[in-house]
Amino acid sequence: MKHLKNLLLVVVTLFFAVSLISCGKTEDPIESENENNNSNNENNSNGSNEKPNETSEHKILVAYFSATNTTKRIAELIQEEVEGTLFEIVPVVSYTSADLNYNNSNSRTSLENQDDSIRPEIKGMVENMDQYDVVYIGYPIWFGKAPKPVYTFFESYDFSGKTIIPFCTSGSSSIGSSATYLEKLTKSSTWLSGTRFSSTATQSTIASWIKGLKY
Repeated sequence: MKHLKNLLLVVVTLFFAVSLISCGKTEDPIESENENNNSNNENNSNGSNEKPNETSEHKILVAYFSATNTTKRIAELIQEEVEGTLFEIVPVVSYTSADLNYNNSNSRTSLENQDDSIRPEIKGMVENMDQYDVVYIGYPIWFGKAPKPVYTFFESYDFSGKTIIPFCTSGSSSIGSSATYLEKLTKSSTWLSGTRFSSTATQSTIASWIKGLKY
């Protein structure tokens, strides 16, 4: 009888031991999720799920002047495409509707066009301009040129070693020689050919243009 009790005790002990081992093999849901996340991170590191970014090796600034928000819209689409830093060139004295009356020879824009020395004061500065190696510059076409606040912008920084890409907006005028006048304000920089966008330009149109630059 004593041996039978000892045998029963051994069987019961073995039963509980097996039960504990089985419980120890149950997956913890939280740990399992972490493992899956780690696996996904490894897959992402291989680039299989990442959107290619051809300009990721560049530090890009998208600067623009916009009196009526037309150029602003295009600049924002470019910024979204290249994932750069957006900077608005803002004059201390804003342009009114009367200022933009090109048919009035005494309007502000007409007088600024006639005097090449005028440089309207602008607000703010680009933080750490030296870090950018590519600069997109956008503006509307006024009298075949860029507005004078854009001239002020270029004379406020050193663009040596930078690649500059101009773009403009207008109802019909091309970018023409507007960028040539601005290029004269910079030294030791590389200017790429610019282009004109209409107010209704789409994201796909802008993406195609950027891809074709191959800078």
